[in-house]
Amino acid sequence: MYRQLAMPSTPADRKGRMTVAIDRGGTFTDVLGVVPGWDQDIVIKLLSVDPDNYRDAPTEGIRRVLEIALGKKIHRGEPLDTSEIEVIRQGTTVATNALLERKGVKSALMTTKGFKDLLHIGNQSRPKLFDLDVKKPDVLFEKVVEVDERVTFADSTGDPVRSPDEVLSEGFVRGISGDVIQILKTVDEEAVLVDLKQLWDEGFRSIAIVFTHSYTFPTHEQIVAQLARQVGFKHVSVSSSLQAMVRMVPRGNSAAVDAYLTPHVRNYLESFASGFVGALEDGKTRVEYMQSDGGLVNYKSFSGLRAILSGPGGGVIGYARTSYSPEDGVGVIGFDMGGTSTDVSRYAGKLEHVFEAITAGVAIQTVQCDINTVASGGGSILFWRNGLFVVGPESAGAHPGPACYRKGGPLTVTDANLFLGRIQPDYFPKIFGPTEDMPLDVEVTARKFRELTEEINKDTGGNKTPEEVALGFLAVANESMARPIRSLSEGRGYSVKNHNLASFGGAGGQHACPLARILSINTVIIHKYSSILSAYGMMLADVVSEQTMPTSEIWGSDGAKDRLNSKIDELVGRAAEDLKSQGLDEGTELIFEKFLFMRYEGSDAHLVVLEPEDGDYGKAFLEMHQKEFQFLLPRKILIDDVRVRGVGINKERRKDEGSKLYAERMSLKKHTVNRASAVSIAQVYFEETGHANTPIHLLEKLVPGSQLSGPAIIIDKTQTLLVTPGAVATVLTSHVVIDVGLGERRQLSAEVIDPIMTSVFGHRFMAIAEMMGRALQKTSVSLQIKERLDFSCAIFDDEGYLVANAPHVPVHLGAMSYCVQYQLKYWQGQLKRGDVLVSNHPQAGGSHLPDITVVTPVFQAGTDDKIIFWVASRGHHGDIGGLDANSMPPNSTELWQEGAQIKSMKLITNEELKEKEIVEIFEAAGQYPGCEASRRIQDNLSDLQAQAAANAVGASYIEALFEEFTGEVVMSYMKAIRDNAEISVRQLIRDTHKRMGKTLHAVDHMDNGAAIELTISLNGEEGSAIFDFEGSSPEVYANTNAPEAVVRSALTYCMRCLVGTDMPLNAGVMVPIDLRVPPGSIVNPSQYAAVSSGNTEVSQRIVDVVFKAFHATAASQGCMNVFHFNFRDYNYGETICGGSGAGPYWHGASGVHVHMTNTRITDVEIIEKRFPTVIREFSIREGSGGRGRFNGGNGVHREFEFFKPVHVFLVGERRVTQPYGMEGGKPGGRGAHYWIRRTPDGKTRKINIGPRVSLAVQAGERIIIHTPGGGGWGIPESGDGWPNPTASMPSKIQYWRGTGSVASFMAAQNEGG
Repeated sequence: MYRQLAMPSTPADRKGRMTVAIDRGGTFTDVLGVVPGWDQDIVIKLLSVDPDNYRDAPTEGIRRVLEIALGKKIHRGEPLDTSEIEVIRQGTTVATNALLERKGVKSALMTTKGFKDLLHIGNQSRPKLFDLDVKKPDVLFEKVVEVDERVTFADSTGDPVRSPDEVLSEGFVRGISGDVIQILKTVDEEAVLVDLKQLWDEGFRSIAIVFTHSYTFPTHEQIVAQLARQVGFKHVSVSSSLQAMVRMVPRGNSAAVDAYLTPHVRNYLESFASGFVGALEDGKTRVEYMQSDGGLVNYKSFSGLRAILSGPGGGVIGYARTSYSPEDGVGVIGFDMGGTSTDVSRYAGKLEHVFEAITAGVAIQTVQCDINTVASGGGSILFWRNGLFVVGPESAGAHPGPACYRKGGPLTVTDANLFLGRIQPDYFPKIFGPTEDMPLDVEVTARKFRELTEEINKDTGGNKTPEEVALGFLAVANESMARPIRSLSEGRGYSVKNHNLASFGGAGGQHACPLARILSINTVIIHKYSSILSAYGMMLADVVSEQTMPTSEIWGSDGAKDRLNSKIDELVGRAAEDLKSQGLDEGTELIFEKFLFMRYEGSDAHLVVLEPEDGDYGKAFLEMHQKEFQFLLPRKILIDDVRVRGVGINKERRKDEGSKLYAERMSLKKHTVNRASAVSIAQVYFEETGHANTPIHLLEKLVPGSQLSGPAIIIDKTQTLLVTPGAVATVLTSHVVIDVGLGERRQLSAEVIDPIMTSVFGHRFMAIAEMMGRALQKTSVSLQIKERLDFSCAIFDDEGYLVANAPHVPVHLGAMSYCVQYQLKYWQGQLKRGDVLVSNHPQAGGSHLPDITVVTPVFQAGTDDKIIFWVASRGHHGDIGGLDANSMPPNSTELWQEGAQIKSMKLITNEELKEKEIVEIFEAAGQYPGCEASRRIQDNLSDLQAQAAANAVGASYIEALFEEFTGEVVMSYMKAIRDNAEISVRQLIRDTHKRMGKTLHAVDHMDNGAAIELTISLNGEEGSAIFDFEGSSPEVYANTNAPEAVVRSALTYCMRCLVGTDMPLNAGVMVPIDLRVPPGSIVNPSQYAAVSSGNTEVSQRIVDVVFKAFHATAASQGCMNVFHFNFRDYNYGETICGGSGAGPYWHGASGVHVHMTNTRITDVEIIEKRFPTVIREFSIREGSGGRGRFNGGNGVHREFEFFKPVHVFLVGERRVTQPYGMEGGKPGGRGAHYWIRRTPDGKTRKINIGPRVSLAVQAGERIIIHTPGGGGWGIPESGDGWPNPTASMPSKIQYWRGTGSVASFMAAQNEGG
């Protein structure tokens, strides 16, 4: 399809060489030609793939621009003469699509010995919390070669700081960061050459190299890279050269992505260049490509790693330069809604970047614009599911596309807009049907909505109209897009209502006004090029050079400032040289933005601090930390990296449209457009009016100053802008600005429940829980909460029943209700506004003592005694005292050995933190035999205050919700959502009763022989069930006892997995279930019993037993593999992945966390920088998964060697029993713990130290953890254990493109599960 969107001046008017900007998207390619001397630009839109007409869309676009500008015919296929083009700027999806579709080049990975599986394991978390069929993203390389080399840090936390002038012993060198590196094993070049030649003979031409600590010691990588080039490898991706920053996994993934994509990108660039005279080598025309960071680079330096967000990066620059006005400083939310998904971002004067992100399923480390993709677009499919309106994440795509595309597709968001009149077929391309010349099919869309409405009314007993149903789906879609926008702004302390909304993309104009109303944003800004804003952004963008260097400095220490300035100067020199080499325009000004990556000692959370005017980075860090996190700490400030962003600014090319926008809004004379001037009148359906006669105006006929009151539709040649009732649109020279007119909200009834609003309230409640989580992560101090995200936040009704839970760790699911209800009864009538409670005791609804819950009552406005809601946050505190200074001691037998105990107390009252009382409780933990008090009481206090602050955020949002909708309405919909969860579980029970009968039974055992036995009695008529654990063993004289709250969490998790579709996670899940746990048993112990491992180990076994009874899946690894060590006054802890169980149509996943946990594992480079240890191996234990028709996933081998004495603690299960197989599948392999202990004669012995142990490990000794594999499913066939190719297999993984700060947090929280 070709459309010339504006007739420019004549060729004779041209006064210089032109500029061409191109955005090659997945479906369409947008081309913008700017010709000096012409009044209008050349705008062309064409299909990105049209092999019958042209070979390459960007080349074809340039040909058409030249034809128009030069006024002469240029035949397709002939090389284009670019002598009249000064610069070609392009953004492309070539790299993005290759990564999303896994169509890069054949590549190999070379890595440090012991880490061949590191990138497969990644951070060990599973992508979707509730999927039994765990799908991990595939690695990009086809082969791994381990290189026997190794370096590590010579010093640990607490060691004296070395002088920079210290003479180092042999085998020690100073890294780029300034840290002292110990070389344990140098590279054997002859062995590496043999490996490289073998790779060459196997057809590999591209390799990636990542070695431990290469970001500060790149020598070994450089040696291997040089050898690879000698062998003849065309492309060598060296991790330390791509992004010299700590963390081996994302840096290694970055190298793998670069090796996979860059040759593919280079092939495309060579093909593109071949379409021009001289193949673009004559230097007449600069060719620049947009990178993921929003900066341009010469095409010869364009790499696959930096190309992933090429097009979206142009969009960010587009709205930043056209919709942000520095005169008023109002921040702008970018809203780019396309067919499959929507990209959201924020700009407030400076580009916001992220340096680590999960893009297309791969965790990479490179600078990118903070763009977040939401799985909601025009093609998102509409579902009526479990009594809720659901939009996406599945998309109809281009084929078959929406129902109206005449290809038999499903109802989508596009169909809803068409049905309601918000898309007008007469103004939409007629490219559909078998002859590709038919309009959108309104009739099939209307028929499908009528059918869906009948189904909804039948299920609910309602009488909704098809229009109300279609509008309801749009409301749910808009609410789903509002959630990440709130997180992007309010999650960082910026009020979303104090922003403008910049809408662009094909579908954005139909949703901008309703979305702005939801967010209480007053102003929507739409640029005249909003449908091609990415291409326009490239026209306005600057050439950039990013340079980074690691460092290791303490702010304020002797000589630190001079050393940092020296590195900054070096990076400025590199950036300047790089920019000048790219052939910039005459008059280009070079500026250099200087940043330090700063953090508090003991934290991994960096702040990237821009050089302040006074040069005091330390002061700027403190101010930024206070603003972002609301607290400061009396700790050292560390600097880990130095960054310089060099920018080549051409002031003539950079248009100051934001200032022009501000000036026109302030001074342009406005006049009201008469409805009679509309080109037509359409029937459009709105919530406020029903069907309304709505004038349709063509944008090209509206002069600046024109004002239109809603309802109205403004149509450009590529987009439709909806002006809703109450809104006013003003046409400016280059923009349409819509004053949304927030007005009064729709009044809802508390008596009549609307399923549409049930879905909307579900989003709102979850958004509150998520915002609490964002606040807690921001304001917390400890590694466990801030980095490992071992916390959950939730809201509860006035009776303490769960309403919404934003979980990261499933063992918290549902458990907090018991804590809240205990507090409610304990403090009945004694609480007042401002009171905040704290508890961790198992008898008060706790899971185990380190998980401390802070609970806050929310009072009705104007009262101090009527509680309307509760909010709570539960976080894992790494040190609360206990036996051997460990809060999870392997050998505890009594609760008092496991640390501080709090059944209930006021943490805050009368605006006063009860610091003295809290400190006394933590200190009291050390008064028992063999126990010590918490060594991090200040961290405990800080995290408790962070939890209280998170609760305050939740309370404020709930109060706002009550004010917006009234308390009666909110409470009614809270109960409706709870009922919805109940309905889903009842249907599951009915279906199971039909399939399996009325009684299910299963039993499994802990390694100590204790039984967990479950009998499930199903009532198919009521959809209810009795879960009876009678027959389970009495509580044990160990810490493998699970409080009832943990049992309920496990059941909640299991029910959600078994339902198999998205459903609210609230108290309704357990309403149909009568849980019976024998008092004094392993699943309901006495108040004196030790329980620390009940939370980690027994919870996993309960899940195994439930799934065994339901015959759902083979057992997964069945434990969390808790590993902990103390070094001086510091401690480190982790839980370790294993194998997941196979199922009726899937293989188990290897090296992944399962079921009741999903915490991330700390990167090897972080551990070794802080502690006196080297991780010798972290690999997958091949063959440890149970064989079957579908094989169980494999466990892992994790091996630590210590250089100094430490105290080690290990807790594991499935070291005696094995994870069961199903349907003839073999059990998974057992796990094991080994101690490689030194003997007096200098030798070593390997000792199996059992499932749980506490021991003193000496320097030079090793600990090896083998984690269990998952069970297999079905009898192995053909001796290979692989599935019959005709078996019903699940669909492939769907990857998303832009995953910035919000999406990374949501992935960590697994909200999408």
